[in-house]
Order: sequence, then C-alpha cells, then structure tokens
Amino acid sequence: MHRRAFLHTVGRLAPGAATVALLPSAAAAQQVVSKARLIVRSPRPEDLETPVRLLTTWITPNDLFYVRSHFYTPSIEERAWTLRVDGEVGSALQLTLADLRALPATTQVVTLECAGNGRAFFDPPVAGVQWEKGAVGTAAWTGVRLTDVLRKADVRPSARYLWLDGADRGVGRAPDFIRSLPIEKAMDPDTLLAYEMNGQPLPLPHGFPLRAIVPGWEGAYSIKWLTHIQASTRDHDGPFVQAGYRYPRRPVSPGTLVPASETVPLRAMPVKSLITAPVDNAAVAPDAIRVAGFAWAGDTEISRVDVSIDAGRTWMEAQLGRDRARYAWRQFEYLWRPPDAGSYLVMSRATDRRGRTQPIVSEWNPAGYVWNAIDQVRINVGA
Repeated sequence: MHRRAFLHTVGRLAPGAATVALLPSAAAAQQVVSKARLIVRSPRPEDLETPVRLLTTWITPNDLFYVRSHFYTPSIEERAWTLRVDGEVGSALQLTLADLRALPATTQVVTLECAGNGRAFFDPPVAGVQWEKGAVGTAAWTGVRLTDVLRKADVRPSARYLWLDGADRGVGRAPDFIRSLPIEKAMDPDTLLAYEMNGQPLPLPHGFPLRAIVPGWEGAYSIKWLTHIQASTRDHDGPFVQAGYRYPRRPVSPGTLVPASETVPLRAMPVKSLITAPVDNAAVAPDAIRVAGFAWAGDTEISRVDVSIDAGRTWMEAQLGRDRARYAWRQFEYLWRPPDAGSYLVMSRATDRRGRTQPIVSEWNPAGYVWNAIDQVRINVGA
C-alpha cells in the first residue's frame, strides 16, 4: 500500500484514536504506552493488558496496545543496532535499519494475541501471567517481507527453521528467549520484519527498532527488538521451543500434567470473540442497547458472529463491520431492545470460514493457552 494511502486509511479506520504523523526514530524509542490506562499484570518485565472497554476501533492505537515482555525491556541505540542473518545461507548479512528501509516496503493489518490471553479463567488455575481478555490488539505493521531478506542472504535449501532472537536478555541463569519459525511460514510473503506500527516507528515497548510479524500465529513468534536471524537445519533446542508454547496432542482432563513429548508447538490461533460493549456488570437504561466487540481466528477469516441475550437459549446473527483483512479481527454489533428491566447474560459466539465455532468450555491445558470459550458479560437493565 502506498504510504499516503496507508496513512489516510488508518486515519479513516480509527478517527481520533491514533496519531499517524511519522516521527523520527529517536522520538519513537522514547514513546511509552498509557500505563495509567492499562492493567499492569507485571511492572518488570513489563506485561500490560488493555481493558476491553478501550478496544473500540478496528486499529488499536499504539499507546493502548497490550505489552508482553519475557525479560526487561532493552535499551537500544538505532545507530549501533544491526540485524545479523547467518547460518544456512550463502551470504551472511549485517543490515542496518537504513538497509532494510531501502528494500520494498509493505503493510499488513494483523491482530496479535498473547497465547496466554484468558489464562485467568482456567480451572484449576495454571501458572503464568494472569491475563483476562485484553492481551490482544490489531495494528497496521509496515516493513519488509522476511522472504526478501532471506533471498538476499541466499538461504540454502537445507534450512528448515529460522531461529529468531531479540536484544532482551534473561536475568541470572534465565535462558535466552529464542523462537523457532518453520521455513515455510518464514517464506510466506505475508510474514514481515516490521519497523513501523500504525504509521509510526515502532515504540520501544513494541520492539523498536525491528520486530518480526508472523500473521495468524500466536504472538510469541513475533519477536521484538530483533537482532539475529539464524537459518538452521533443525528446530531450536531451547526451553521456549521444546517446553514452552506447546499444546497437548489430545484433549486432557483438567489438572492433568502433560510431558513435553506429548505436546505439539502452538502456532495458529483458534476462533474467538470478545464483547467490548457494554462492559461486564454494566448498569444500562432500558433503551436500545448496542452489543459490540471483535472476533478473530488467526489465519482464517470470520464468517459470522452470533449473539445471545438469554444465556444461550437462542442466538441472533450480529452485523459484521466492513473493515477487514486476512489476519485481522472483524468488528461486530447487535442492537437489542430489552423487553423488561432485569439482569441479562449476554454471550457472543464466532464462526470462521473453516466452520470452526467457539466452544462452550475451552479445552484445558497445563500452560493456560488459547482460551476461546464463548464470551459473556452480564448486563443489568434498570427500570
């Protein structure tokens, strides 16, 4: 998309919600998220959740986008930063940000979601950041296609995985946070190395100066503060690949411990919906009520969202918003006039193009990943 058209589009999709003027990189590094408006799940490392009531536009403003960090946020100087590309390649590369900006640019609107979004709702409880519903957001990411960089490095046919490493480092004996990306997904033209977010240089909490954007897959693949890409003949043997971000091969009963040998890597995300208005336990007048939210399904498009006002006894199809992209959520809304005052359980259920529908109860797993049960909020209609 042409830059001017892109900026116009972002401004149209999120009027008044996002600043789209281009900033110098030094200023971008100093950008901070609206901590006062976000939910602090961990101050250090920085894990910040977006209250669902603030998710009102198709494009999530940078300062309201959730933040997930495994280790402390690194300090990075653009002038000293480079991206190293080596391993199973014919020509190892050492690229500056200027080198990357000289390559053809592209923009993808992508919804990113932390794999643990919804972990707080699992029963029995599981360890980890206790995200509720707001570790998700959608942005227009601009950068270069990862496949263009790999071709420039002359990646060899023997390469089966890319090891992605960022500038963040663990404390003490904590292992480095490295993710392993299959070469097929890496060569997909939609997979990016992004240096802009919603028309601005990446804010530091979101990966300045460069992050991977792996659309449709869980957010941990989209490595922030990217400094090293190593092409390899094998999967990475670190704990964040061999033990973390994995899912049981088959359904297990709640509370079951699952050995790593009985798990598979978590990649594409399931179908899911989120009611953002009214908020849970809202007191509303007995007028027409707008039930609204978002639905997404990783790399598959949403086909419909149904809303129930009577705790799931009956369902009505909601209207989907016109803004759409392959890897982005869809807005939905349903206008409802309550017949009487009282307390109502409102629910949303999304279905994607592959026919997958949200379950009543999410499959339990020991890591608390991919919670995607039918969403619900209680609305109290006054007399």
